[in-house]
Amino acid sequence: MTILGFSAELKPQEKRCAVLPVNVKAYKLLGATVHVQTGIGKHIHVSDEEYAAAGAEIVASRSELLANADIVPSLHKLSTDDLRHLKLNALIVSYLDPFNEKGFVESLCDKNITSISMEMIPRISRCQKMDALSSQASLAGYVMVMKAVNQLDSVLPMMMTPAGTLKPSKVFVIGAGVAGLQAIATAKRLGASVTAFDTRSVVAEQVQSLGAKFLDIDLGQTGETGQGYAQALTPEQMQIQQREQAKCIADSDIVITTAQLFGRKPPMLIDAQTIASMKPGSVIVDMAAESGGNVQGSVASEVVIQSGVSIIGTGNWANGVAKHATQMYANNLHSLISEFWSLEDNKFILDFEDEVQSGCIITHQGLVTNSMINAFYASNPDQTNQGAKA
Repeated sequence: MTILGFSAELKPQEKRCAVLPVNVKAYKLLGATVHVQTGIGKHIHVSDEEYAAAGAEIVASRSELLANADIVPSLHKLSTDDLRHLKLNALIVSYLDPFNEKGFVESLCDKNITSISMEMIPRISRCQKMDALSSQASLAGYVMVMKAVNQLDSVLPMMMTPAGTLKPSKVFVIGAGVAGLQAIATAKRLGASVTAFDTRSVVAEQVQSLGAKFLDIDLGQTGETGQGYAQALTPEQMQIQQREQAKCIADSDIVITTAQLFGRKPPMLIDAQTIASMKPGSVIVDMAAESGGNVQGSVASEVVIQSGVSIIGTGNWANGVAKHATQMYANNLHSLISEFWSLEDNKFILDFEDEVQSGCIITHQGLVTNSMINAFYASNPDQTNQGAKA
């Protein structure tokens, strides 16, 4: 009998978790045994009794839960201390950030743990239901607008009142990926005048379909990767972008930056000089603050004031709507696990020939098996000894 062990999240201030009672029922239908750690859902007001009623066994000891589990799905990666409790050849599934977590990947190899990184799931049609990056980014786009609205000293919609007419606030969104498009849609629903820019001109139609204006900047040859991410710009293209968008930024009440490059440091889009040109009381939300930042002067996990402008870099955006974020992430996990579950064998089947698994499995039997990560480690030898046992 395969045991799925869901541990409580250890990251400070984290409210989300990796499973809801409805998912427990779904895993039970597959034939799995489900263990959940005591208090796993307390931050989203889901009691242990609700998990038990759905068929889960409630386990008080974290180490005991980890020691008995064949598969450990979670939101954030386990701690290195957690790894020592896992059984040999256990499978862990979570966000792993393998590009930047050199030591942790080596620990996985050392412990002979098979690992799946949720952010490495390929962005193909077959994987849409498993795509946790997109599900959480969509919620992040919503939350960033809400945080900006709470910080702004004006209303977003136009209001015609006996006391006078209030003009709509101007919102500028940089980056029209999943998070950016949701930010655009949310700001429009609240009545703002919205403009957006993306280096991929192909998304202009999507921006306009949401009722926003698309800022057209001629950057020459740009495009997107096979995974749908924006390609990195040349230094010359970055200068053009910063120069051309500066006027729009100065005229905006809220600016939201969502530019992140997978596995690389995010680009710097807004410098101190541009911030100084904005109206006092304006707000910038830097989605990438925790990984390096799109905005000069933004601070991870904080709100700072610079030249009279509030720069929000609080991060962990989807956590702001933890209940729905948990629902979406838990469903992403279930979709992944059920996709490769054998009802006959009552277990998760590893298949390295499958394009999904070959894209998201990072370690197996003491080796880094992912080709993208191995290529990255080969070009960055200080990260780890690629292809070698730790």
